Amino acid sequence: MRHAQSYITSAVRVFDLSLGQMLWSRRSIFMALVVGAPVLIALAVRVVVGLAGNLQMGGGHVTGPAIFGGIIWGIYLRFAVPILAVFYGTGLLADEVEDRTITYLFSRPIPRGAVMLGKYLAYLACTVMVVLPSVMLVFLLIIPVGGGRIAAAFPDLVTDLALLALGLAVYGAVFALVGAWFKRPLVVGLLFLFAWEPVILVVPGYLKRLTVMYYLQALVPHAMPQDGAISFLQSLFRDVPSLPVALGALALILVGFLALATRVVERREYVLEQ
Repeated sequence: MRHAQSYITSAVRVFDLSLGQMLWSRRSIFMALVVGAPVLIALAVRVVVGLAGNLQMGGGHVTGPAIFGGIIWGIYLRFAVPILAVFYGTGLLADEVEDRTITYLFSRPIPRGAVMLGKYLAYLACTVMVVLPSVMLVFLLIIPVGGGRIAAAFPDLVTDLALLALGLAVYGAVFALVGAWFKRPLVVGLLFLFAWEPVILVVPGYLKRLTVMYYLQALVPHAMPQDGAISFLQSLFRDVPSLPVALGALALILVGFLALATRVVERREYVLEQ
């Protein structure tokens, strides 16, 4: 019991230290660009609608909820969440190794696993505090387009916010392990995001169950947009897991990968390059 309290206290101290560093790091500029882009797109849509009237597509009006669903799918779920997770998650330990500060961190009287846990929690707090307000701004700007009602769409917004926070947590745990394990973690993470997941998701069979996106997509309350060849192929072979299966698998990935990441950090000897 006393060991667990000491472990948690150490993780909280690392969290306090790491959160400030992450918020004021060079990556914050990149994060601001990633989450600021959909807000600018939403502003542009409102300007266009204000000048030219309702948007038309296929002979019918395009409603605000349909546009908002497309932004959740195309920008936040498929791009912003995975890309923020890979850049922050793989750097949790790799940055300390690259900056040669890991020796000072590990020489302190705190468990190594608590260092990883504190840094992971700081990553999660940092990204959630930035991504979710961006989604809310886009929601308020886009939903009224074409006569959409904010009150009617609010339940979907709550689901979207929970979904994106869960995505940041799960992808962050996966890339925390990648960062603790591999020598070039960013390359491995990018290959996972842009080679493994997109290809496996359109292949019929069970391999898609070895991706994070397969389970996240099952939780999206909006229809999948047909915005390209990948989406078209996915819709043909789409095998949607049930809600309990998707939530259970994501919880298992989150806890399992985070536990493995702390285990690797506790056992691995990090050699600094000269």
